[in-house]
Amino acid sequence: MNQSELTIAEAQTRVDQWIRTVGVRYFDPLTNLAQLVEEVGEVARVLSRTHGEQSCKEGESLAELSDELADVLFVVICLANQSGVDLSEALERNLAKKSRRDATRHRNNQKLAPEDSG
Repeated sequence: MNQSELTIAEAQTRVDQWIRTVGVRYFDPLTNLAQLVEEVGEVARVLSRTHGEQSCKEGESLAELSDELADVLFVVICLANQSGVDLSEALERNLAKKSRRDATRHRNNQKLAPEDSG
């Protein structure tokens, strides 16, 4: 199985194995929260400079968006693992909730209507 075919459950297991063998132990949840905020900030930096109006500073090199998103995912998985959250189940429940709640909401939102190309 190549890495792009990793299930959420397998990702949680792989991160846990990595933490226990390379990382020694999980950071406490508040440290992981700080790490998550830091990583999301790095995603924002890349996007604001590649898709937004912000420009790079002289000599600044941008990280790859894919790497920064993977960093966010890694920390989210750490938080889930140390909190006993099965992310596969949590995501299924969340999608079901959103499907019930937003069944017509977005479709009926005029702000999301396709722009007239004429």
